[in-house]
Amino acid sequence: MLKLQTSNFIALFTIIRHELKRITRIWPQTFLPPVITMTLYFLIFGNLIGSRIGLMDGISYVTFIAPGLIIMSIITNAYSNVSASFFSIRFQRSVEELIVSPAASHVILLGYISGGILRGLLVGLGVTLIALFFTKLSIYNWPMLVVTVLLSSILFSLFGFTNALYAKKFDDIAIIPTFILTPLSYLGGVFYSIDLLPAFWYQISLFNPILYIVNAFRYSFLGVSDVNLLLALAMIFLITVGFFIFNLMLLNKGIGIRQ
Repeated sequence: MLKLQTSNFIALFTIIRHELKRITRIWPQTFLPPVITMTLYFLIFGNLIGSRIGLMDGISYVTFIAPGLIIMSIITNAYSNVSASFFSIRFQRSVEELIVSPAASHVILLGYISGGILRGLLVGLGVTLIALFFTKLSIYNWPMLVVTVLLSSILFSLFGFTNALYAKKFDDIAIIPTFILTPLSYLGGVFYSIDLLPAFWYQISLFNPILYIVNAFRYSFLGVSDVNLLLALAMIFLITVGFFIFNLMLLNKGIGIRQ
């Protein structure tokens, strides 16, 4: 039992170290694009358009959108890191080394999730520093901040892992960001309060999980939210647990690996 636990710990540490090296080695792809993109968002939406909009929920527009842009950079990079990294080892057939190793399926999954969290946090920190050039931010609720960031980055790392298992070619890992993440982000209250929406679209928005993530994270900075925070955390947690179990089941069955 002790030998098994030791081998799992070594496997977990090795995967995390590999992911960290990969993230830092290709930093022009992992760090620069999201930082540049978010800088343009702050410049165009925050300064230029925001100065005409004025206040949103009694808060300056650039300050209102800042938490949403930060958390979006975290979840998109958590997703991208896992989907690209795991699909790469599938494509190169080096995934077979993981399969024949003594590492348990949950250890493999936790290792790649950890890589997604690391990249999400590093990029999120960079975007936060950029945000401070455009507005002042202070932490209103630390526990909410920590819980939201961890759950969100874990959840979208799991999304990335699922996509990496089912993808047949590199183009397939761009399907979720293009057709799911981007539309849900724009409709998730990043740039507006959903209280401004007509009744029909307000109800539709309540089915968007990113809405709850954005509002929970915004509350941790500004103390304002358009949704019930307990409901938001419960929804994020339940979806995360569900996807963890689903991905573990896929790994155990060898979906996308043994075909």
